Amino acid sequence: MEKKPFVTKEKLEEIAAKYPTPFHLYDEKGIRENARRMNQAFSWNKGFREYFAVKATPNPVLMKILKEEGCGVDCSSYTELMLSDACGFGGADIMFSSNDTPPEDFRLAKKLGAIINLDDLTHVEFLNEVAGIPETICCRYNPGGTFRTANGIMDNPGEAKYGMTYGQMAEAYRKLGQLGAKRFGIHAFLASNTQTEEYYPELARILFELAVKLRDKTGADIRFVNLSGGVGIPYTPDGEPVDILKVGEGVKEAFRRVLEPAGMGDVAVFTELGRFMLGPYGCLVTRAVHEKHTYKDYIGVDACAANLMRPAMYGAYHHITVMGKEDAPCDHKYDVTGGLCENNDKFAIDRMLPKIDKGDLLVLHDTGAHGFSMGYNYNGKLRSAEILLKEDGSFELIRRAETPEDYFATLDFLNLFG
Repeated sequence: MEKKPFVTKEKLEEIAAKYPTPFHLYDEKGIRENARRMNQAFSWNKGFREYFAVKATPNPVLMKILKEEGCGVDCSSYTELMLSDACGFGGADIMFSSNDTPPEDFRLAKKLGAIINLDDLTHVEFLNEVAGIPETICCRYNPGGTFRTANGIMDNPGEAKYGMTYGQMAEAYRKLGQLGAKRFGIHAFLASNTQTEEYYPELARILFELAVKLRDKTGADIRFVNLSGGVGIPYTPDGEPVDILKVGEGVKEAFRRVLEPAGMGDVAVFTELGRFMLGPYGCLVTRAVHEKHTYKDYIGVDACAANLMRPAMYGAYHHITVMGKEDAPCDHKYDVTGGLCENNDKFAIDRMLPKIDKGDLLVLHDTGAHGFSMGYNYNGKLRSAEILLKEDGSFELIRRAETPEDYFATLDFLNLFG
């Protein structure tokens, strides 16, 4: 499958004339269409809700677009709770899934009426002490060992820091019930960025069977099962997107086989996706500013790992389109680099691309999730702007680029220098 940008070179030049590169650009039309596909895939479940993972792309304009499409939000910190509250999310619109959680985070989640998802058995007493137990509560499950489907091992949850054992889940439910909880949920995240239609249905089967066991063992009134995230996107051009409609059908089949015969056909199914919801609908736009020829050929761009950390941190692949040269032969081998004083600040290594000239615009695909949000200020680099390409073809600045004043804002120069 060929990866094509969702924006033309002419439009990018128009945007860059007003907002200099680098910047992250988002596709409103694609975001809305994908959210509607997601809701269609699970429309068979009356209580279904997608809780967008705020950590993936914490921008209020994008969050409000998803809110308009019926999504809630998944938060993992105090500031994400604040942001969601400011965007008009409240109560059961918010899932709060955190770990090693500070007391003030629990207190704010309780105040907002969020559905709190406990990561550890000890958090039952901790939450009770610092904020009190709400009537609706969720616990996070970790089955241990390896997680596999028919296609083989997907991940190794036994090595993950998240979640409780089955015995701890049962004890947590009992304690929570004694402390006033009346309605319960189950949550689990067992594999990351899966690109198969099998992941969610297999995870659903495991969690649905767990729900029946916990109901029978503790008498808990289980109202929802949260499948969390993990449905991925194809970063490489030869990858095939996950068919979310098939995924929804697979989860439906597990629901009918496990929960309905157990008299639990009213359980709601939740999801908590970030990458799948926004990843393909964002890109990092950068301009070639230098060309270097030593032992290798290098193209230096005006973006760096501070704008997109994934290649440096994980060795992750992001496809690159040289705008205006889409049909040119990829007959030049380049390392595409940023300006950090780190040798891993490379967006591509030994990548075959068309000949790149200084001034060319480059689009790095699939940065709509875990792109801008993982930015940082190493080397005094400043985070870029975020721009929304709207459905009518116009564009809107939805986060301005940082300035040196922002970088120095937390320093008291009068005290620092006398």
